Amino acid sequence: MKRLMEAGKLRLGLLASGRGSNFDAIMAAIIRQDLNASMALVISDNRDAAVLQKAAVRNVKNYFVNPRDFESKSKYEQHLVELLQAESVNLVVLAGYMRILGSVMLSAFKDRVVNIHPALLPSFMGLNAQGQAVEYGVKYSGCTVHLVDTGMDTGPIIMQAVVPVYQDDDEDSLATRILVEEHKIYWRSLQLIAEGRVYLEGRRVFIR
Repeated sequence: MKRLMEAGKLRLGLLASGRGSNFDAIMAAIIRQDLNASMALVISDNRDAAVLQKAAVRNVKNYFVNPRDFESKSKYEQHLVELLQAESVNLVVLAGYMRILGSVMLSAFKDRVVNIHPALLPSFMGLNAQGQAVEYGVKYSGCTVHLVDTGMDTGPIIMQAVVPVYQDDDEDSLATRILVEEHKIYWRSLQLIAEGRVYLEGRRVFIR
């Protein structure tokens, strides 16, 4: 069993593709001093992502990096790694980042990349998880904070929150309620890491 990180202030690098609501929640926790971290930079693969404007308003360094500008995925990821390392990032946070990370990023930040997924993994991996849950007819869904590995939403689970699925739910209504829980458990998971309380043994996560 190994400790994920020694206790200390986190220096976060956030990757996102969209509106950045989890960025807002994490920043709010930092400002409240509930999360012992700083936001070093935000990177998006989407030029029009609202998260870039949100970062700029908070005076957080932010970059649009177009994957199409690179001849390979590995070279694109190497550029991301250089940006993150230049800011001394020690934990990479994915927040609606719509790309599967490859070996370059995951080797540079081994067991140092976290993600949040809008379902109770290992159920409903991949895209449109909320719609998958409604279509399947489950009575409960939720969200999962997990470490990122080479698979799609397959990494070790740090924390989960359960949300009931109502009979009149559609994808949007369920997604709205799940998002409320995302904004609670993501920063709390990060704080557990900052406190040095997260341990990893195989694919099992233990909170001490």
